[in-house]
Amino acid sequence: MLALFMWGHMVLVGSILTGERGFNWMATMLEDYYIAQPTVLVIFLLFLVHAVLASRKIPAQLAERKRMLRLGKDLAHAGRDNPSTASVLSAQQPHVESLLWIWQVRTGMVILVLGSFHLILLGIDVMTPLFGAGSGIEAVTSIARVRAGLWLPYAILLVCVEFHAGIGLYRLAIKWISGAFLTRKTLRVLEHMLLWFFLGLGVVVLLVLAEVLPPPLAFLLSESVI
Repeated sequence: MLALFMWGHMVLVGSILTGERGFNWMATMLEDYYIAQPTVLVIFLLFLVHAVLASRKIPAQLAERKRMLRLGKDLAHAGRDNPSTASVLSAQQPHVESLLWIWQVRTGMVILVLGSFHLILLGIDVMTPLFGAGSGIEAVTSIARVRAGLWLPYAILLVCVEFHAGIGLYRLAIKWISGAFLTRKTLRVLEHMLLWFFLGLGVVVLLVLAEVLPPPLAFLLSESVI
């Protein structure tokens, strides 16, 4: 559910690609029909529940965490120190699922911090007039925050979220729906396609919010078109 929400969230935030007018229209519509307010609360609750449940699988002791770090390094360099064993152990291709799980843990710990900050900031923005001229999300305040320096934590959060969600869905698919038609190789290709699509979209959106790039689809809502 959180992964599907993140993809939908990316598409909605992508309305900035049509300019401030399109972004404000989308935000106002979601708030006027009371879609944004309960969604923020539900997602924040799911986020906390997911964090608590997932944390049970994260090594709690420092020694265990060090062992996990060593395991990640060993998997990443498997067979490179002794190439002669590659044919026997397929060492040039370490256990993908184990390595993915380690990176899922790493990105999850980053998301727990930056994601909490983003959700709290978004909740304040949606439900109070603390930012901007009134309560609600506005393009001008969102752009100002990104330009003021939030582009960096948002860029880190973007990369971590897309990798974390992609890996999570891939591992679920391996467990529940892999078979003759959807092999591990096919699922991995699908996961890579979704990962790079949403990661690329997120980078363009972030660059537009930082006003590094002009909105590429602004012509769709220009006065001459309307």
